[in-house]
Amino acid sequence: MTEISFYFNVPSRAGYACRLLRKARRQGLGLAVAGPHEALAGLDGELWSFEPSEFLPHDWVEHAGRVPVRLRQRTVWLGTDPSKAPVHDALLNLGDSAPTGYETFSRLFEVVSTDAADRAAARERWKAYARRGYLIKTHEVGAP
Repeated sequence: MTEISFYFNVPSRAGYACRLLRKARRQGLGLAVAGPHEALAGLDGELWSFEPSEFLPHDWVEHAGRVPVRLRQRTVWLGTDPSKAPVHDALLNLGDSAPTGYETFSRLFEVVSTDAADRAAARERWKAYARRGYLIKTHEVGAP
């Protein structure tokens, strides 16, 4: 069953997502990121400037066929439909709803900012996961 972790009160979803992806990458996890195209484009830009000495290779799920098979596990895959990602170890969600195919991933990371609308959407996702019987871990990143 997918292990779900919520990270609450992050000052910047994209900024915190970069740090979380770096940590997961160091653990050897194959990574995908789900969300609306605008959020993914913002994360794409953030990944290009985050920690210049520790570049996180990333690409769009739609381009997976252009990436050599031997590099796919080390690539962070961005997509509105993460179920099409070539790796399914961990999924980070930047969307307002549960991502497509999240149950095919070993882990799911939910990043929640201090924004009221973002918090309300996260509560609904939490309830939906809990109704399906998932155990949920919480991490308080910053003070509300």
